[in-house]
Amino acid sequence: MIIGVPQEIKTHEYRVALTPWGARALTRAGHKVLVQAGAGAGSGMPDEDYAAGGAAIVTGAEELWQRAEMILKVKEPQPVEVQRARPGQVLFTYFHFAADRELTLGLRDSGAHCFAYETLEVDGHLPLLTPMSEVAGRMAVQEGARFLERPFGGSGVLLSGLPGVEPGQVLILGGGTVGTNAAWIAAGMGARVTILDIDLERLRHLEEVMPDNVTTVYSTEEAIEERLDRTDLLIGAVLIPGARTPRLVRREHLSRMRPGSVIVDVAVDQGGCVETCRPTTHEEPTFVVDGVVHYCVANMPGAVARTSTFGLTNATLPWILRLAALGPKRAVEGDPALRTAANILGGHITHPAVAAAFDLPAEAPEEAAAALA
Repeated sequence: MIIGVPQEIKTHEYRVALTPWGARALTRAGHKVLVQAGAGAGSGMPDEDYAAGGAAIVTGAEELWQRAEMILKVKEPQPVEVQRARPGQVLFTYFHFAADRELTLGLRDSGAHCFAYETLEVDGHLPLLTPMSEVAGRMAVQEGARFLERPFGGSGVLLSGLPGVEPGQVLILGGGTVGTNAAWIAAGMGARVTILDIDLERLRHLEEVMPDNVTTVYSTEEAIEERLDRTDLLIGAVLIPGARTPRLVRREHLSRMRPGSVIVDVAVDQGGCVETCRPTTHEEPTFVVDGVVHYCVANMPGAVARTSTFGLTNATLPWILRLAALGPKRAVEGDPALRTAANILGGHITHPAVAAAFDLPAEAPEEAAAALA
């Protein structure tokens, strides 16, 4: 199979979908790898390293998309890339379709086969979402602490506190991978941390492994509301695989928060769990609503591109090799995990949560695959 790796064009996205050693693994497996010139530069991976791994360097994105049978990306295709997708072409990346109707309809109508990193499931786990969730969770506290500083519009709270001055309060909505990693970093800084979740078994686990300055609470609307007035940093870390994130914090709730408090909504790429959330970029990462600073960057890990690219390829490469070897039809018919990654196949939406987000019809992936050549 001819596999193409374009340069990411989302604003301030510096990651790349494949490392040079990943290109070497694919070429050794008999595939041809095309890498757009400069695609790895933002992650500190020069074209020469890809060429040494057996990849061919292609100057333009248009040529790469035309030649490649399978496209590997990091972020969802941008509008110009949706136009480049063609019938029968395989796209493997993070899509987060449920937050973007235009993207969903555009790629459905393109006839391409879309396999999403974020819905690939193995034994109840999401192994391709995990590494970027780990990065985003850790970054959420790092960025939240920065924007709590007064020069950035924050309340001037130091999360760690200091002798004689109490530490900051961090409220985390969701105890999954993002929330757990955020809690570790915030706790390590010395903040007082509260994690809310509706999974009691998860809360029991977190209670066992977290340090003493982390408290777990069963999540209800009342539990959220009564903590907002003492929250300095709120982190949205809710995930429902493939579906739009439920909105747990509404506009009227912001009046309970102190001016200069900060919200970091990591769930923004799935629609966000804060009503006032809207996607931002690393170029203009924040905005203020009712005195509360909102940080809603949809590609947070892109800021630490080298770490993120290695973490991503470590997780995705085995599945890239498998998908490339099987092709979309056999992958869906014979591999249960890749079947869960299939969101759109040949003009049919095949993930029920994506279809439900826009009240569109869904077809079982096996049925859609049966119609493929």
